[in-house]
Amino acid sequence: MASLVCRRLQRPVASQVRCLATPASSGTASRGNFKQALADGPSFDDFVSGNVPERVTLGNTSAPRLPKFLKTSIPSGKNYKRLKNDLRGLGLHTVCEEARCPNIGECWGGKEGATDAENRSTATATIMLMGDTCTRGCRFCSVKTSRAPPPLDPHEPEHTAEAISRWGLGYVVLTSVDRDDLADGGAHHFAETIRKIKQKAPHILVEALTGDYAGSMEHVALVAKSGLDVYAHNVETSEEMTPFVRDRRATFRQSLAVLKHAKEQGVRITKTSIMLGVGETEDQIMRALQELRKVDVDVVTFGQYMRPTKRHMKVDRYVEPAEFERWQRTAEDMGFLYVASGPLVRSSYKAGEFFIENVLRKGEKEAKKLAAEAAALTPEAPSVSAA
Repeated sequence: MASLVCRRLQRPVASQVRCLATPASSGTASRGNFKQALADGPSFDDFVSGNVPERVTLGNTSAPRLPKFLKTSIPSGKNYKRLKNDLRGLGLHTVCEEARCPNIGECWGGKEGATDAENRSTATATIMLMGDTCTRGCRFCSVKTSRAPPPLDPHEPEHTAEAISRWGLGYVVLTSVDRDDLADGGAHHFAETIRKIKQKAPHILVEALTGDYAGSMEHVALVAKSGLDVYAHNVETSEEMTPFVRDRRATFRQSLAVLKHAKEQGVRITKTSIMLGVGETEDQIMRALQELRKVDVDVVTFGQYMRPTKRHMKVDRYVEPAEFERWQRTAEDMGFLYVASGPLVRSSYKAGEFFIENVLRKGEKEAKKLAAEAAALTPEAPSVSAA
Protein backbone atom coordinates (compact mmCIF):
# COMPACT_ATOMS: atom_id res chain seq x y z
CA MET A 1 0.00 0.00 0.00
CA ALA A 2 2.81 2.36 0.91
CA SER A 3 4.58 1.72 -2.39
CA LEU A 4 1.36 2.47 -4.28
CA VAL A 5 1.02 5.81 -2.50
CA CYS A 6 4.65 6.61 -3.32
CA ARG A 7 4.15 5.86 -6.98
CA ARG A 8 1.09 8.15 -7.08
CA LEU A 9 3.00 10.96 -5.43
CA GLN A 10 5.82 10.56 -7.93
CA ARG A 11 3.54 11.08 -10.94
CA PRO A 12 4.22 14.37 -12.71
CA VAL A 13 1.55 17.01 -12.18
CA ALA A 14 0.19 18.54 -15.37
CA SER A 15 0.86 22.25 -15.54
CA GLN A 16 -2.20 24.52 -15.71
CA VAL A 17 -2.50 26.89 -18.64
CA ARG A 18 -4.47 30.11 -18.18
CA CYS A 19 -6.43 31.15 -21.23
CA LEU A 20 -7.16 34.83 -21.58
CA ALA A 21 -9.48 34.18 -24.50
CA THR A 22 -11.43 31.31 -26.06
CA PRO A 23 -9.10 28.37 -26.88
CA ALA A 24 -8.19 28.09 -30.55
CA SER A 25 -9.84 24.69 -30.93
CA SER A 26 -13.29 25.97 -29.93
CA GLY A 27 -12.99 29.11 -32.06
CA THR A 28 -12.10 27.40 -35.34
CA ALA A 29 -15.70 26.96 -36.44
CA SER A 30 -16.63 30.59 -35.74
CA ARG A 31 -13.59 31.83 -37.66
CA GLY A 32 -14.50 29.56 -40.53
CA ASN A 33 -18.05 30.94 -40.57
CA PHE A 34 -16.72 34.50 -40.54
CA LYS A 35 -14.40 33.78 -43.47
CA GLN A 36 -17.26 32.19 -45.38
CA ALA A 37 -19.48 35.24 -44.74
CA LEU A 38 -16.77 37.50 -46.14
CA ALA A 39 -16.34 35.27 -49.16
CA ASP A 40 -20.10 35.29 -49.87
CA GLY A 41 -20.38 39.07 -49.51
CA PRO A 42 -19.67 41.82 -52.06
CA SER A 43 -16.22 41.70 -53.62
CA PHE A 44 -13.85 44.59 -54.25
CA ASP A 45 -14.86 44.54 -57.93
CA ASP A 46 -18.50 45.02 -56.93
CA PHE A 47 -17.65 48.21 -55.04
CA VAL A 48 -15.46 49.55 -57.84
CA SER A 49 -18.15 48.92 -60.44
CA GLY A 50 -20.85 50.50 -58.27
CA ASN A 51 -22.76 47.21 -58.01
CA VAL A 52 -23.30 47.40 -54.26
CA PRO A 53 -26.30 46.58 -52.07
CA GLU A 54 -28.83 49.40 -51.71
CA ARG A 55 -28.89 49.02 -47.95
CA VAL A 56 -26.35 47.73 -45.46
CA THR A 57 -27.78 46.65 -42.11
CA LEU A 58 -25.65 47.07 -39.00
CA GLY A 59 -26.31 46.10 -35.41
CA ASN A 60 -28.98 43.89 -33.87
CA THR A 61 -31.95 43.95 -36.24
CA SER A 62 -34.06 41.63 -34.05
CA ALA A 63 -34.39 44.17 -31.22
CA PRO A 64 -37.25 46.70 -31.35
CA ARG A 65 -36.17 50.13 -32.60
CA LEU A 66 -36.61 53.23 -30.47
CA PRO A 67 -39.76 55.09 -31.62
CA LYS A 68 -39.67 58.83 -32.30
CA PHE A 69 -41.95 59.60 -29.36
CA LEU A 70 -39.26 58.30 -26.97
CA LYS A 71 -36.46 60.49 -28.31
CA THR A 72 -35.59 63.57 -26.28
CA SER A 73 -33.13 66.44 -26.76
CA ILE A 74 -29.80 66.68 -24.95
CA PRO A 75 -30.29 68.61 -21.68
CA SER A 76 -28.88 72.13 -21.65
CA GLY A 77 -29.68 75.67 -20.56
CA LYS A 78 -28.71 78.13 -17.86
CA ASN A 79 -31.04 76.76 -15.20
CA TYR A 80 -30.02 73.17 -15.90
CA LYS A 81 -26.33 74.03 -15.40
CA ARG A 82 -27.02 76.08 -12.28
CA LEU A 83 -29.01 73.28 -10.66
CA LYS A 84 -26.31 70.75 -11.53
CA ASN A 85 -23.58 72.98 -10.05
CA ASP A 86 -25.57 73.47 -6.84
CA LEU A 87 -25.93 69.70 -6.44
CA ARG A 88 -22.25 69.00 -7.10
CA GLY A 89 -21.16 71.80 -4.78
CA LEU A 90 -23.03 70.24 -1.86
CA GLY A 91 -22.05 66.68 -2.76
CA LEU A 92 -25.66 65.63 -3.45
CA HIS A 93 -26.83 62.98 -5.90
CA THR A 94 -30.04 62.81 -7.92
CA VAL A 95 -31.93 59.84 -9.32
CA CYS A 96 -32.44 62.00 -12.42
CA GLU A 97 -28.75 61.52 -13.28
CA GLU A 98 -28.05 58.11 -11.76
CA ALA A 99 -31.10 56.48 -13.40
CA ARG A 100 -30.54 58.38 -16.68
CA CYS A 101 -34.05 59.83 -16.72
CA PRO A 102 -35.08 61.06 -20.19
CA ASN A 103 -36.98 64.01 -18.68
CA ILE A 104 -33.98 65.61 -16.96
CA GLY A 105 -33.77 68.47 -19.46
CA GLU A 106 -37.45 69.33 -19.06
CA CYS A 107 -37.51 69.02 -15.27
CA TRP A 108 -34.26 70.90 -14.61
CA GLY A 109 -34.26 73.36 -17.49
CA GLY A 110 -37.38 75.38 -16.82
CA LYS A 111 -39.03 77.37 -19.61
CA GLU A 112 -37.51 79.64 -22.22
CA GLY A 113 -38.12 83.31 -21.47
CA ALA A 114 -39.02 82.69 -17.83
CA THR A 115 -37.32 84.59 -15.02
CA ASP A 116 -34.74 82.98 -12.77
CA ALA A 117 -37.20 82.84 -9.88
CA GLU A 118 -39.88 81.24 -12.06
CA ASN A 119 -37.48 78.58 -13.32
CA ARG A 120 -36.35 77.71 -9.83
CA SER A 121 -39.92 77.39 -8.59
CA THR A 122 -40.93 75.08 -11.45
CA ALA A 123 -37.74 72.99 -11.57
CA THR A 124 -37.90 69.46 -10.19
CA ALA A 125 -34.92 67.45 -9.03
CA THR A 126 -35.35 64.15 -7.24
CA ILE A 127 -32.63 64.06 -4.59
CA MET A 128 -31.10 60.64 -3.96
CA LEU A 129 -30.03 60.19 -0.36
CA MET A 130 -27.42 57.89 1.20
CA GLY A 131 -24.95 58.00 -1.68
CA ASP A 132 -25.00 56.76 -5.25
CA THR A 133 -24.36 53.05 -4.60
CA CYS A 134 -27.14 50.55 -3.94
CA THR A 135 -26.91 47.17 -2.22
CA ARG A 136 -29.39 45.64 -4.64
CA GLY A 137 -29.09 44.75 -8.31
CA CYS A 138 -32.43 45.21 -10.03
CA ARG A 139 -32.19 44.25 -13.70
CA PHE A 140 -33.66 47.52 -14.97
CA CYS A 141 -31.73 50.04 -12.89
CA SER A 142 -28.46 51.77 -13.81
CA VAL A 143 -27.55 52.89 -10.27
CA LYS A 144 -24.20 51.47 -9.12
CA THR A 145 -24.33 48.42 -6.84
CA SER A 146 -22.12 47.05 -4.08
CA ARG A 147 -22.51 44.80 -1.04
CA ALA A 148 -20.65 47.36 1.06
CA PRO A 149 -21.29 50.94 -0.08
CA PRO A 150 -19.45 53.87 1.53
CA PRO A 151 -20.71 54.96 4.97
CA LEU A 152 -23.46 57.54 5.26
CA ASP A 153 -22.58 61.23 5.26
CA PRO A 154 -23.82 62.57 8.62
CA HIS A 155 -24.04 66.08 7.14
CA GLU A 156 -26.26 65.03 4.22
CA PRO A 157 -29.62 65.82 5.91
CA GLU A 158 -28.45 69.37 6.68
CA HIS A 159 -26.92 69.92 3.24
CA THR A 160 -30.02 68.60 1.49
CA ALA A 161 -32.34 70.82 3.50
CA GLU A 162 -30.10 73.83 2.83
CA ALA A 163 -30.05 73.22 -0.93
CA ILE A 164 -33.79 72.72 -1.18
CA SER A 165 -34.63 75.81 0.88
CA ARG A 166 -32.17 77.81 -1.29
CA TRP A 167 -33.90 76.80 -4.55
CA GLY A 168 -37.27 78.13 -3.42
CA LEU A 169 -39.19 75.02 -4.51
CA GLY A 170 -42.78 74.31 -3.55
CA TYR A 171 -42.57 70.54 -3.93
CA VAL A 172 -39.58 68.22 -3.61
CA VAL A 173 -39.06 64.50 -4.11
CA LEU A 174 -36.56 62.57 -2.00
CA THR A 175 -35.52 59.03 -2.79
CA SER A 176 -32.63 56.79 -1.81
CA VAL A 177 -30.62 53.78 -2.76
CA ASP A 178 -31.34 50.56 -0.85
CA ARG A 179 -28.96 50.14 2.07
CA ASP A 180 -29.41 46.57 3.28
CA ASP A 181 -25.97 46.88 4.89
CA LEU A 182 -27.44 49.20 7.54
CA ALA A 183 -29.40 47.91 10.52
CA ASP A 184 -32.35 50.23 9.82
CA GLY A 185 -31.93 50.36 6.03
CA GLY A 186 -31.22 54.09 6.38
CA ALA A 187 -34.71 54.92 7.71
CA HIS A 188 -33.44 57.23 10.46
CA HIS A 189 -31.24 59.11 7.97
CA PHE A 190 -34.19 59.52 5.58
CA ALA A 191 -36.53 60.69 8.35
CA GLU A 192 -33.94 63.16 9.68
CA THR A 193 -33.57 64.71 6.22
CA ILE A 194 -37.34 65.27 5.99
CA ARG A 195 -37.43 66.85 9.45
CA LYS A 196 -34.55 69.20 8.55
CA ILE A 197 -36.36 70.31 5.38
CA LYS A 198 -39.55 71.01 7.28
CA GLN A 199 -37.61 73.03 9.87
CA LYS A 200 -35.88 75.20 7.27
CA ALA A 201 -38.82 75.57 4.88
CA PRO A 202 -42.16 74.46 6.40
CA HIS A 203 -44.04 75.48 3.24
CA ILE A 204 -42.28 72.87 1.06
CA LEU A 205 -44.24 69.71 0.40
CA VAL A 206 -42.10 66.57 0.60
CA GLU A 207 -42.61 63.34 -1.30
CA ALA A 208 -40.50 60.41 -0.09
CA LEU A 209 -39.87 57.62 -2.61
CA THR A 210 -38.51 54.89 -0.36
CA GLY A 211 -37.29 51.33 -0.56
CA ASP A 212 -38.99 48.47 1.25
CA TYR A 213 -36.63 48.43 4.27
CA ALA A 214 -36.43 44.63 3.91
CA GLY A 215 -40.05 44.40 5.02
CA SER A 216 -39.53 46.13 8.39
CA MET A 217 -42.81 47.91 9.14
CA GLU A 218 -41.15 49.63 12.09
CA HIS A 219 -38.81 51.47 9.74
CA VAL A 220 -41.60 52.20 7.26
CA ALA A 221 -43.54 53.83 10.11
CA LEU A 222 -40.48 55.86 11.13
CA VAL A 223 -40.32 57.53 7.70
CA ALA A 224 -44.10 57.79 7.36
CA LYS A 225 -44.30 59.79 10.61
CA SER A 226 -41.36 62.10 9.85
CA GLY A 227 -43.54 64.92 8.49
CA LEU A 228 -43.67 63.98 4.81
CA ASP A 229 -46.70 64.71 2.66
CA VAL A 230 -46.59 61.87 0.11
CA TYR A 231 -45.27 58.35 0.72
CA ALA A 232 -44.17 56.67 -2.52
CA HIS A 233 -42.86 53.17 -3.07
CA ASN A 234 -42.67 51.56 -6.52
CA VAL A 235 -43.93 48.07 -7.26
CA GLU A 236 -42.25 48.53 -10.70
CA THR A 237 -44.12 45.72 -12.48
CA SER A 238 -46.70 42.97 -12.04
CA GLU A 239 -46.37 40.29 -9.38
CA GLU A 240 -45.61 37.63 -11.99
CA MET A 241 -42.79 39.65 -13.59
CA THR A 242 -41.21 40.83 -10.32
CA PRO A 243 -38.69 37.94 -9.99
CA PHE A 244 -37.38 38.69 -13.50
CA VAL A 245 -37.20 42.47 -13.09
CA ARG A 246 -36.35 43.32 -9.49
CA ASP A 247 -33.70 42.14 -7.06
CA ARG A 248 -34.55 38.81 -5.40
CA ARG A 249 -34.95 40.58 -2.03
CA ALA A 250 -37.81 42.69 -3.38
CA THR A 251 -41.23 41.09 -3.75
CA PHE A 252 -44.57 42.41 -4.94
CA ARG A 253 -46.33 41.43 -1.70
CA GLN A 254 -43.67 43.10 0.41
CA SER A 255 -44.12 46.31 -1.56
CA LEU A 256 -47.88 46.14 -1.06
CA ALA A 257 -47.32 45.74 2.68
CA VAL A 258 -45.11 48.86 2.71
CA LEU A 259 -47.75 50.98 0.95
CA LYS A 260 -50.52 49.64 3.19
CA HIS A 261 -48.59 50.29 6.40
CA ALA A 262 -47.65 53.82 5.33
CA LYS A 263 -51.34 54.60 4.81
CA GLU A 264 -52.20 53.16 8.22
CA GLN A 265 -49.68 55.55 9.81
CA GLY A 266 -51.75 58.52 8.66
CA VAL A 267 -50.01 59.42 5.39
CA ARG A 268 -52.49 61.38 3.30
CA ILE A 269 -51.32 60.25 -0.16
CA THR A 270 -49.56 57.02 -1.17
CA LYS A 271 -48.09 56.57 -4.62
CA THR A 272 -46.52 53.90 -6.81
CA SER A 273 -45.21 53.39 -10.35
CA ILE A 274 -45.38 50.65 -12.99
CA MET A 275 -43.09 50.14 -15.99
CA LEU A 276 -44.54 48.75 -19.21
CA GLY A 277 -42.56 46.92 -21.87
CA VAL A 278 -40.76 44.36 -19.67
CA GLY A 279 -42.77 41.33 -20.81
CA GLU A 280 -45.93 41.84 -18.76
CA THR A 281 -49.40 40.87 -19.94
CA GLU A 282 -52.57 42.94 -19.75
CA ASP A 283 -54.14 40.58 -17.20
CA GLN A 284 -51.07 40.84 -14.98
CA ILE A 285 -51.19 44.64 -14.91
CA MET A 286 -54.92 44.57 -14.22
CA ARG A 287 -54.39 42.28 -11.22
CA ALA A 288 -51.58 44.54 -9.98
CA LEU A 289 -53.89 47.57 -10.11
CA GLN A 290 -56.59 45.68 -8.25
CA GLU A 291 -54.15 44.77 -5.48
CA LEU A 292 -52.98 48.39 -5.24
CA ARG A 293 -56.54 49.61 -4.79
CA LYS A 294 -57.09 47.05 -2.02
CA VAL A 295 -54.41 48.81 0.04
CA ASP A 296 -55.78 52.29 -0.81
CA VAL A 297 -52.93 53.53 -3.02
CA ASP A 298 -53.96 56.98 -4.29
CA VAL A 299 -51.59 57.69 -7.20
CA VAL A 300 -50.20 55.43 -9.90
CA THR A 301 -47.94 56.30 -12.83
CA PHE A 302 -47.23 54.28 -15.99
CA GLY A 303 -44.06 54.69 -18.03
CA GLN A 304 -42.02 52.90 -20.68
CA TYR A 305 -39.06 50.79 -19.56
CA MET A 306 -35.89 52.08 -21.23
CA ARG A 307 -32.80 49.88 -21.22
CA PRO A 308 -30.04 52.00 -19.64
CA THR A 309 -27.10 49.91 -20.90
CA LYS A 310 -26.48 46.63 -22.72
CA ARG A 311 -25.76 45.00 -19.35
CA HIS A 312 -29.40 45.43 -18.30
CA MET A 313 -32.46 43.46 -19.31
CA LYS A 314 -33.74 44.00 -22.82
CA VAL A 315 -36.86 45.95 -23.73
CA ASP A 316 -39.60 43.47 -24.58
CA ARG A 317 -41.58 46.03 -26.60
CA TYR A 318 -42.17 49.75 -26.98
CA VAL A 319 -45.70 50.58 -25.90
CA GLU A 320 -47.70 52.92 -28.11
CA PRO A 321 -49.12 56.17 -26.61
CA ALA A 322 -52.67 54.92 -27.24
CA GLU A 323 -52.08 52.01 -24.87
CA PHE A 324 -50.82 54.35 -22.18
CA GLU A 325 -54.00 56.39 -22.58
CA ARG A 326 -56.05 53.21 -22.18
CA TRP A 327 -54.29 52.31 -18.94
CA GLN A 328 -54.88 55.84 -17.70
CA ARG A 329 -58.63 55.51 -18.25
CA THR A 330 -58.65 52.03 -16.69
CA ALA A 331 -56.89 53.22 -13.54
CA GLU A 332 -59.17 56.25 -13.28
CA ASP A 333 -62.24 54.02 -13.47
CA MET A 334 -60.82 51.90 -10.66
CA GLY A 335 -60.81 54.91 -8.33
CA PHE A 336 -57.21 56.13 -8.23
CA LEU A 337 -57.03 59.78 -7.17
CA TYR A 338 -54.50 60.64 -9.86
CA VAL A 339 -52.97 58.83 -12.85
CA ALA A 340 -49.97 59.86 -14.97
CA SER A 341 -49.47 57.66 -18.00
CA GLY A 342 -47.16 58.09 -20.99
CA PRO A 343 -43.99 56.75 -22.61
CA LEU A 344 -41.73 59.28 -20.85
CA VAL A 345 -43.59 59.45 -17.55
CA ARG A 346 -41.48 58.47 -14.53
CA SER A 347 -42.33 58.01 -10.88
CA SER A 348 -41.45 61.62 -10.01
CA TYR A 349 -42.63 63.22 -13.25
CA LYS A 350 -43.28 66.92 -12.64
CA ALA A 351 -46.86 66.94 -13.99
CA GLY A 352 -47.81 64.47 -11.28
CA GLU A 353 -46.18 66.60 -8.63
CA PHE A 354 -48.13 69.62 -9.90
CA PHE A 355 -51.43 67.88 -9.31
CA ILE A 356 -50.49 66.34 -5.96
CA GLU A 357 -49.22 69.69 -4.69
CA ASN A 358 -52.56 71.26 -5.48
CA VAL A 359 -54.46 68.39 -3.85
CA LEU A 360 -52.51 68.94 -0.65
CA ARG A 361 -52.78 72.73 -0.71
CA LYS A 362 -56.17 73.45 -2.26
CA GLY A 363 -58.20 70.27 -2.12
CA GLU A 364 -59.09 67.65 -4.71
CA LYS A 365 -61.77 69.63 -6.57
CA GLU A 366 -59.59 72.67 -7.21
CA ALA A 367 -56.64 70.48 -8.19
CA LYS A 368 -58.69 68.74 -10.88
CA LYS A 369 -59.68 72.11 -12.33
CA LEU A 370 -56.05 73.29 -12.44
CA ALA A 371 -54.89 69.99 -13.97
CA ALA A 372 -57.49 70.26 -16.73
CA GLU A 373 -56.39 73.82 -17.51
CA ALA A 374 -52.72 72.76 -17.65
CA ALA A 375 -53.53 69.83 -19.96
CA ALA A 376 -55.39 72.14 -22.33
CA LEU A 377 -52.36 74.44 -22.55
CA THR A 378 -49.82 71.64 -23.13
CA PRO A 379 -51.45 69.04 -25.44
CA GLU A 380 -48.09 67.43 -26.36
CA ALA A 381 -47.32 66.51 -22.77
CA PRO A 382 -47.53 62.88 -21.62
CA SER A 383 -51.06 61.88 -20.72
CA VAL A 384 -51.84 62.87 -17.13
CA SER A 385 -55.24 63.03 -15.57
CA ALA A 386 -57.09 63.21 -12.27
CA ALA A 387 -59.73 60.60 -11.63
